[in-house]
This record gives sequence, C-alpha cells and structure tokens, in this order.
Amino acid sequence: MDSKLSEAEAYLWKYITKHMNDIPNLSIVKLSELANVSTSTIVRTMKKKGYEGFTSFKHHLKEQASSTINFAKVDRVDEEIRRSILKNEQEVVRTINMLDTGIIEDAIQKIGSSQRIILFARAFSELIAEEMKIKFQLAGKYCELHTDPNIIKTMSTRLSKSDTVIFVSLNGETEELVVAAKNCYKEEITTILITANNDSRLTDLCELSLIGFKSEISFFPDYEVRSRLPLSVIARILLDSYAIRVSRNKEDN
Repeated sequence: MDSKLSEAEAYLWKYITKHMNDIPNLSIVKLSELANVSTSTIVRTMKKKGYEGFTSFKHHLKEQASSTINFAKVDRVDEEIRRSILKNEQEVVRTINMLDTGIIEDAIQKIGSSQRIILFARAFSELIAEEMKIKFQLAGKYCELHTDPNIIKTMSTRLSKSDTVIFVSLNGETEELVVAAKNCYKEEITTILITANNDSRLTDLCELSLIGFKSEISFFPDYEVRSRLPLSVIARILLDSYAIRVSRNKEDN
C-alpha cells in the first residue's frame, strides 16, 4: 500500500485492484458510486499513482490489456486450457526473441539473388512450406516444394549454385532432409534452415539457420505431432521481410 495515500484513497485503490477488469468500462461517477468514495478522491488517487486522471488510468489499462493475455473469460475453465494458451504465447514470444536480424537479412539477400527457391519439408512441416511456396510465388519468386523422401534426395543432387534451398524441419533430424543437406553442402548450394532444434544435424549442415523455441509440453504425447508454431512464426517473419524488401526495391527503381 502506498504510504502517501490517505485512508480513503488507500481503500479506493484496494477496490480498484480487486475489480481491475471492470475499471476500463466504468465512468468516474459510476466508480464513485460503486466504491462509495467521492470523485475528487478518485482524481487525487490517480495523480498520486502517477496518472493525469481517471481517464488516463483507463487508457493505460486498455493499452496493457492489448499486449497481455486476458483470462477473464476462461477463469472458470480447466487449468489445462490456461496452460495451453500460455504455452503458445511462450513459443511465439521466445521464438521472436531468439531470432537474429542479421541472419534474416542474410537470408533475404540470398533469396533475392537466387534464380530458384527449393523448399524441402516432411510431415506436418509440409503445411508451413506449402504456405511459403505460395507466398514466394505471389512475390514473383520462382519456388518449388518437394515433400516425397525419394524426390527430395534425388532433387538435391540436381541443383545449381544459383539455387537456394530452404529446409523446414522441427527437429532437424529427418533422415532424407539430412541426406539432401549433405548433398547441398558437398556442391556448395546455399541452404537456409527453419527449425526449433539448435543441436541438430541440419543445423550443422545448413549455411543459415533460423531457430525458434520449442516447448517441451505436448498435449498429444502418444504421437509425434508437436507444435510447428515456432516454424510458422519464423516463416512469416522471413516472408514478410522479403516482401517488404521486394516492394522497397520496386519503389526505388
């Protein structure tokens, strides 16, 4: 409790903290009625707490709510749902924090100077790679996606130095992708990896690695269907950045 607050102000602040979710929707008059204090007490309390007034305080709460998960609507729901929401938030936030903008810049330049983009992906990562293929094509970049194990291994031996290969793999250990990466490494083909495993064989073999955060929590423990959300976040950032660069280059020309 703030020692500078009077008894009435301290009571009001305690009331506000207990009903924080309701405050943004209340007028100063309504709050006065509910808390049984005067409007002048509300104004004085806000100023002592560092706000210009009650409206300023409400604006602060609304801005805070826009960047913080609001569990008000799921307070009565199973704790596992809350845990699931926080798991996804953690994967997104930590993935973004882990990304190296220098590597993103290098990847964009490699992609831009390549004649072809070749995507290799397997299993659930194919969905992310398919979206990437479409977006590259929409941006005017030639792009192919290969998901069949035998085609991936064969295709990796028929590339040229003007190609850039992008591997999309959650664990970076899928055998046919590792074989393809070895072939690319041998022929000095540019390779970019989107993964969530910094210690994988693909990470060692690829020229540029964009690495996300993978939660150890799985709600399908009997199956290998862990979240590809980190890969999706990385792919979106890479593609958005590339699209911005393409648009900027067009404007400059």
